[in-house]
Amino acid sequence: MRDRGSTASLLPLLVLLGLVLGFLLFPRMPTPASAPYPTVVVLGAAQYAGTPSPAFARRLDHALALYRAGGVRRVVVTGGRRPGDPHSEGEVGVRYLRAAGVPASALVAETASRTTVENLRGARALLPPATPLTLVTDPAHTPRALALAHALDLTANASPSPLSQPPAGRYLLRERLALVGYAVVGVSQNSK
Repeated sequence: MRDRGSTASLLPLLVLLGLVLGFLLFPRMPTPASAPYPTVVVLGAAQYAGTPSPAFARRLDHALALYRAGGVRRVVVTGGRRPGDPHSEGEVGVRYLRAAGVPASALVAETASRTTVENLRGARALLPPATPLTLVTDPAHTPRALALAHALDLTANASPSPLSQPPAGRYLLRERLALVGYAVVGVSQNSK
């Protein structure tokens, strides 16, 4: 027979496990920004031979819509390149927006990052200090992107790009697990 002490010591662990499972299975998406800040940061996504992937094109099209609606004065497109690839996501995104009519003076390409944290750090390095940002990414990626931005002491809100279909369950689970991982491990502040 178990004693009450060992059962009571399991209770906090069970509560924590329940909270984590609830967080993973029933995520709460942040409320989209009612109005974007004057600087929008499009978080990188894949490009293929100089053409944005469908996910990247959705993000870029959403940033374009925000720019055309007024109030947005600068769009930073983030994302580096894979080894051997002649194109960076940042460059491809800027070319895409230029072709859609956004003036070059309103566009900035960050071309060295490979992860969301690097996207945010790279964008911050290209902007005046304390610039508030509106992040444009997929809805499932938004909670993690915002959490990382806040961990890096960035003033940020988000305007997720609309989806044509619900995201795959694996993608949602990966984003939730990554968010839990960042919450447990934290984000290194050494390159702030």
